[in-house]
Amino acid sequence: YELLQNALRQEGLPHTLDRSAEPRTGFGPLDMTVCILGSPTAFLPVLLEGGTRCPGAMVLCLSPTWASRVPPETSPGAWSLLLSRGVSFEAGGHSTLETFMPPRRANYVTGTFAAGGPDGGWVGELARDLDCPTGGSVQLTRRLEDPLVTRWVLAARAGLAVPPTLAFILGSRGDLPEEPVAPGVKLVRLEDPQDQENLVQEEVGAFLGGTTMEPYSQVGTGGHGEHGMGVTRDTTHGKEEGAAVTQAVGARLRGLREEDTVLLEALVPTARLPAPPPRSPAPRLPVALRICTLVCRSWGDRPQLCQVACGVGRAEAPVRHGVALPQGLDSCLQQWGVVASSQRQELATRLQGAAEAAMAALLAAEAELSPQQRGGTRTHTDLLGVDFLLACVDDALELVALSTNSQRCLETCLLADAMGRAVGEPHGDLPRLLAEALLHRAQCHLVEGKDILLIGAGGVSKSFVWEAARNYGLRIHLVESDPEHFAAGLVETFLPYDSREHQRDEEHAERVTELVRSRGLRPHACLSYWDDCVVLAALVCQRLGLRGSSPAAVRVAKQKSRTHQPLQGCRRGRPPPAAFAVPCRRLRSHGDGGVGVRLVESTGQCHAHAARLWRDLRDDADHPGIGLGWGNAMLLMEYVPGTEHDVDLVVFQGRLLGAWVSDNGPTRLPAFLETAACLPSCLPADRQAQLVRAALQCCLACGLRGGVFNVELKLGPAGPRLLEINPRMGGFYLRDWIREVYGPDLLLAAVLVALGLPPVLPARPAPRTHLAGVMCLGSEHGGALGGGGGLEALKGLQERGLVRLNRLFEETGGAGEYEEPCLSVACHGGTRAEACLRLLGLCQALGIDSPRYPVEHFLSHFK
Repeated sequence: YELLQNALRQEGLPHTLDRSAEPRTGFGPLDMTVCILGSPTAFLPVLLEGGTRCPGAMVLCLSPTWASRVPPETSPGAWSLLLSRGVSFEAGGHSTLETFMPPRRANYVTGTFAAGGPDGGWVGELARDLDCPTGGSVQLTRRLEDPLVTRWVLAARAGLAVPPTLAFILGSRGDLPEEPVAPGVKLVRLEDPQDQENLVQEEVGAFLGGTTMEPYSQVGTGGHGEHGMGVTRDTTHGKEEGAAVTQAVGARLRGLREEDTVLLEALVPTARLPAPPPRSPAPRLPVALRICTLVCRSWGDRPQLCQVACGVGRAEAPVRHGVALPQGLDSCLQQWGVVASSQRQELATRLQGAAEAAMAALLAAEAELSPQQRGGTRTHTDLLGVDFLLACVDDALELVALSTNSQRCLETCLLADAMGRAVGEPHGDLPRLLAEALLHRAQCHLVEGKDILLIGAGGVSKSFVWEAARNYGLRIHLVESDPEHFAAGLVETFLPYDSREHQRDEEHAERVTELVRSRGLRPHACLSYWDDCVVLAALVCQRLGLRGSSPAAVRVAKQKSRTHQPLQGCRRGRPPPAAFAVPCRRLRSHGDGGVGVRLVESTGQCHAHAARLWRDLRDDADHPGIGLGWGNAMLLMEYVPGTEHDVDLVVFQGRLLGAWVSDNGPTRLPAFLETAACLPSCLPADRQAQLVRAALQCCLACGLRGGVFNVELKLGPAGPRLLEINPRMGGFYLRDWIREVYGPDLLLAAVLVALGLPPVLPARPAPRTHLAGVMCLGSEHGGALGGGGGLEALKGLQERGLVRLNRLFEETGGAGEYEEPCLSVACHGGTRAEACLRLLGLCQALGIDSPRYPVEHFLSHFK
């Protein structure tokens, strides 16, 4: 507690307010609790950031007497962690010592798991075998600190260069394969070191004279034990000193225990680069560089590099954490003689790839361990430090992975961040990224086991819903008009009810409510991802007393004429929502979807096309999924010039939590059929901001104050103009693309908002890749994709992660002018240009590109 007060004082923050005499009550199953066990100093910036993002959700537990373990009802063999006391954090750096009555249940737990550390015992015991996600354990920390295990994983599974290593162990170890094969790593199993001196001598001699040691002149001997923190190095020798090296290894082997490892490794020198002329004639001392990286397990379990810090020291001694002040990678490389900024950027990019590949490999290896070996079924490594050396191999710079750790890189990177602030640098991203990752894990646990009433299953384009629901642990109770729908066997409860005649939605809502109650269901939330059913879902929410947008607001957004005409009268705001509305005229009744949209240039063309639509599209059977259950209305709207964009919004209690802008290529006139898209947007930040603000203002003006909404707009020289608001999650490929590029899941966000929880989303979303995609039509591409074998080829490429496919309809939607795309094909790249080039080459090879369907022209707009 005193350590915490000293740390707060160093940050210029007020001391912790003691309110422990006034117990806090009222915590329920939807209250989020991220528990940090152990020392306050390592995680303090993360606690402070988390307190700002989600006030009161981050709780620091400083003593084993503050928490207890109880067996939960639903997870046999696991334990729930209950906090009776803790320090909680609020916005502005305020902290409070509180007593919780009844005890508060943790949704996510991490802490200082360092093996042999002052807190390792009680922290490890409290965090063992919990029923909530747990970011680490004493067992996993030992594994991360074991250089033999990590070098084998990094070399064999991540394809990273590691220092040539010869390791000796006793007997067999369950955390290693019988014959681990990895470039540069050799394992020797000994039955009895005292009787195998000849074998040791032979192995040492072969290692010193082997090809892997050719670039290096020195070796070090050392060991790692059950309570060790990485390698403890005893001696350093030239590789020609074979007898002395064998003697040093033998001395280490005399005390070898079953859990110990004796190591002989090459001392990899830092690359020597041409340096600028010295300012002083005094001789330069040789120095070494250690690059420290911190990686977190971010959205979608994908590794994300959070920060890099470098340490510099004398070449004859290893550079260790905590013995030198850290500095940035870019200035370090400049100091080392890497003058060209492009070369420094290329090294930084390689470092990010190597660090994230290291974590991906270690997570994959962890997944193969038993729960006992990991410290619990729900236990994973969420924060990982990876140290690299910068070596020179064949006149080229190479990153060599040295070791991994659970906390030392975290402390070094947080120190670097604090040092930067002391000289006026802005706050770094590290505390924010870590807090977001921990809070997101807690939210995923909060939704587990929740009962969700889903209205409308949708078609094949919504197939991802069922797998996602299973992964999040949601219990879906589905109301669906088609009694033979394929999703019937994929949900907890299937409730067939024909609601296709949506002009009777008030009546349908009453009957669905009765159906739900008769089954004894008590859903925590109700929502719909299917456009036809959003009004019905709002009515059911109202009758069941669940959270959701009002039916009146959803009706306004659902019907285009009701959207634009009221907006034209909204004059409040700067600019008012009326600035984004488009003059339009309703031609009879409701209208929905983009099917049958056509550019008309005269009254005669308008009448002729309307008559054709009224004849061909009369009810839902003529074209399912476009809203004909509401009637076959038409809308005459003024043509809006400009580029077309989708804005996907997450709104909670009228507050914008997240927004993503994607670009559409030129539509095929006169039918306005979508051709291509890209994410992230090509637009500069200020133009994207215009679209987001316009989309938000239009949603709020319609009464949509909470949910995940998709808003389609056009952007011209004078700013955005609204096309339509979809009061549900974006369709087609949008949810998949946003997850791939930015990480967050719109489906999970919609569930959280429906439960009354503000989703934790990236405060400063940064794209991880670029996606460019093209729509395929049955009429244009049926032959190439079907008979030509193109679809099978695309599926093979998708399995290899080279393309992203999104099936939009099981069959080709409609025919002729009413046709809809059946498939979206996308490629990714490090830049937009790279993604477009890959996609164009793929489309040319498969016959998707043609004079009638010029993909190069569609993609040329993404600049």
